[in-house]
Amino acid sequence: MAYDDLRSLLRALEREGDLKRVKAEVDPYLEVGEIVDRVQKSGGPALLFENVKGSSMPLAMNVFGTDRRLLKALGLKSYGEISEKIGGLLRPELPHGFVGVREAFGKLGAMTHVPPKKVKSDHAPVQEVVLTGDDVDLGQLPALFTWPQDGGSFFNLGLTHTKDPETGIRNLGLYRLQRHDRRTIGMHWQIHKDSRNHYQVAARRGERLPVAIAFGCPPAVTYASTAPLPGDIDEYLFAGFIAGRRIEMVDCKTVPLQVPANAEVVLEGWLEPGEMLPEGPFGDHTGFYTPQEPFPALTIDCVTMRRRPLLQSIVVGRPPTEDGPLGRATERFFLPLLKIIVPDIVDYHLPEAGGFHNCAIVSIDKKYPKHAQKVMHAVWGAHMMSLTKLIVVVDSDCDVHDLHEVAWRALGNTDYARDLTVVEGPVDHLDHASYQQFWGGKAGIDATKKWPEEGYTRDGGWPDMVLSDPDTAERVTRRWKEYGL
Repeated sequence: MAYDDLRSLLRALEREGDLKRVKAEVDPYLEVGEIVDRVQKSGGPALLFENVKGSSMPLAMNVFGTDRRLLKALGLKSYGEISEKIGGLLRPELPHGFVGVREAFGKLGAMTHVPPKKVKSDHAPVQEVVLTGDDVDLGQLPALFTWPQDGGSFFNLGLTHTKDPETGIRNLGLYRLQRHDRRTIGMHWQIHKDSRNHYQVAARRGERLPVAIAFGCPPAVTYASTAPLPGDIDEYLFAGFIAGRRIEMVDCKTVPLQVPANAEVVLEGWLEPGEMLPEGPFGDHTGFYTPQEPFPALTIDCVTMRRRPLLQSIVVGRPPTEDGPLGRATERFFLPLLKIIVPDIVDYHLPEAGGFHNCAIVSIDKKYPKHAQKVMHAVWGAHMMSLTKLIVVVDSDCDVHDLHEVAWRALGNTDYARDLTVVEGPVDHLDHASYQQFWGGKAGIDATKKWPEEGYTRDGGWPDMVLSDPDTAERVTRRWKEYGL
């Protein structure tokens, strides 16, 4: 099973030599970011900074920086375990479309170990200390100024809780948070995010929106906040499904929301309609700075925490970063769901170098002419996959995770006058390359073997691939040690 809280995971990592305590004083202005980026890119351990300048809180970093650590945090041996469990929920009915996906997740509600459960405040470690009014000072929390052109200091792993003012459905999301002053935080809610929709509904009704931000949550909850679930699927239900147990929740002190009882720190506040401040620039996971824009500004009225809290954060920037394992988990977990929406898909891969959502490599068992083009458009119509800018479709004998093999197919298996599909559509809020915000060009590459019906009329048909003689390859494998190589 997954770990109940962050600190129990850190203790386990330390016992295994996969966590390093840094006792020297470190500056959250640029220095921490530089240290963590170097350690992460070298495949190094999780880090616990015990002496962060300006704060009494230890800072946990690079906790999910390797696949091994993320799998351990979630209590898994491989990402395929959850993928198989999700796939099992979808059989034998095999529902189609988003309605079918929601129905499949709805089955989880009948599993007694999955739905979150409420506990009393005196059983919630995160409410051992409660600060209100003038005692609230966000400067005591170690926010990171990571890159030289950042617009300020940010919290990068605060889990934001909101709920729809009309339906009451809650949302858990992971958004960057700029610390404006001792009681104000900027909420980077992009146009396609559920929390932004909640804010707009509240503003239309002339109401303020309650918000709670939790830090240092149980690992399954932290992962669930990053998962691209449909808006009416509860992230805490999904977290319990991953963790194999019910997530314990507690009522907030000053807002009508619930947060993980085993979190380290929680910020509570009300967002007034129209309260906006300039947010950014920010060195983002795309590897480029996103510009300064106006975003909602939240006033914090209450802070609850453990008696000796610690904070968890991440460094984002040019890949590879800690986003990598989180993105790979999502890719594997959601393969069964994507295959329901687009049943033609055999496998897919979202390369980290493309920021995951910008590029999708898809393999299919090609069954008819222009099958690849049909799949491209289906992927562009599949929930958050609509933001994908490049889709490369290959035959099922191509390993989509072998980028050398994929490049060989895409570069050598194509006639771009016929095999390149260019369209326009929505792109990510963070995309800097589109000529206008939120909308831009997309491309699909058909790198599959071409059929005569697709206009391939060269004498002899599509050539055979160069492959070893099977008998010779088997004999060489058997005798390999004899060669002394």
